[in-house]
Formats: sequence, structure tokens, C-alpha cells
Amino acid sequence: MEASASSARRPYVRRFGPTERALHWIHASAFLALLVTGLVLYLPSLSTAISRRGTVKELHLAAAIGWLVAGVAVVSFGDRAGLRRTAREIETIDRDDRRWLRGRHVPQGRLNAGQKLNAILTAAFTVLFAVSGILLWLGEKDTRFRLDGTVVLHDALMWASLVLLTGHLYLALVHPTTRHALRGMTLGEVREDWAAQHHAKWVAAERERR
Repeated sequence: MEASASSARRPYVRRFGPTERALHWIHASAFLALLVTGLVLYLPSLSTAISRRGTVKELHLAAAIGWLVAGVAVVSFGDRAGLRRTAREIETIDRDDRRWLRGRHVPQGRLNAGQKLNAILTAAFTVLFAVSGILLWLGEKDTRFRLDGTVVLHDALMWASLVLLTGHLYLALVHPTTRHALRGMTLGEVREDWAAQHHAKWVAAERERR
């Protein structure tokens, strides 16, 4: 009971707003749907077991369209100023970030260098997925859009994304020192003592604003 009461008294700090969280979960759910249907289309054993390739292909396309529509809706009607601040934060790789990526233990901002790199790769993969996917879809209707390497690119992106997803899930769900971060993406807040340990520069800036 004393440990529970002590935990309840710990102050929390808001890390992510509703728009950021909505965009994250739209991306996550759509990506999982695309990954599952993509693996069924890619792996002959799964494709044979499901035996409804046409239906799976339609679900794959529907998930892609839903991803685009929902993402545009959130950006259009959500906190665009907050998203712009987050985008600028992700794009800013400072000296401490570079040292962190080299394995040095240095203070980090609201997003550490690894999270920034993951976000940059995810955004790049999303664009490449969209372009190659559109070309594959058009190529089924018009041979002029059947470009060499499009299928290889789309498949390579799938496997690279699977590696990123595995690492992301491990850190978010399994690793004891980082899994508390999941609370920030579900409820928006994280414990201030945890944030001070892992994102000291951000917590210091938040305290100055109070």
C-alpha cells in the first residue's frame, strides 16, 4: 500500500498531445493492417493458406487509403501548430543527439536521438511506400507504369519496416527502462522522475516554464 501511495504522489508531465497521439495510433494500426495483408500477398505459403488473394489485395488497398484519409483528417482538424513544433524538433539533430547516437550518455530532449531517427525513417518509408504502391496499382491497369525495381523496393521497405517495428515494440513493451514511455503515447503523460532520467533537457525546460 505504501509503494502504491508513493507512486500515486509522483508528479506527471505531459509529453504528447491528443493530435500527436491520434496520428501515432492511426499510423500504427494502418501499418499493422498493411503489414499483415502484405505478408499474405508476399509469402506463397500464406497466400495459399488464405486462398483469397483478391480479397486480401482489396483489404491492403483499403488500409492504405484509410491511412491516408485519416492522417489528412487529423492534420487538417487537429493541433497543426503542435505538429509543426514536433516536426521541427525531429529535424533538429544537435551535438548531444550525435553524441547519444555514438553511445554516449548525454541529456536528451522530449525525443531522444533514436526516436528522432526512427521518426525520420518512418516518414521516408511512408513516402516510398506510397509512391511504389501507387505505381504497382497503376501498373496493373497500364503497363506504362510497370517500372523495373518497383516490386523490389516495395518488398525491401516491408522487411526494413518490420525490423524497425520489432525494435520499437521491444522498447515500448518489454525493455524495463523504456516501456514507461508507452504511457505518454496512450495517456499523454509520463512520470516526471522517469522523464528527468531519460529526457533531462526537456524536463529542465518544462520546469523553467512553470
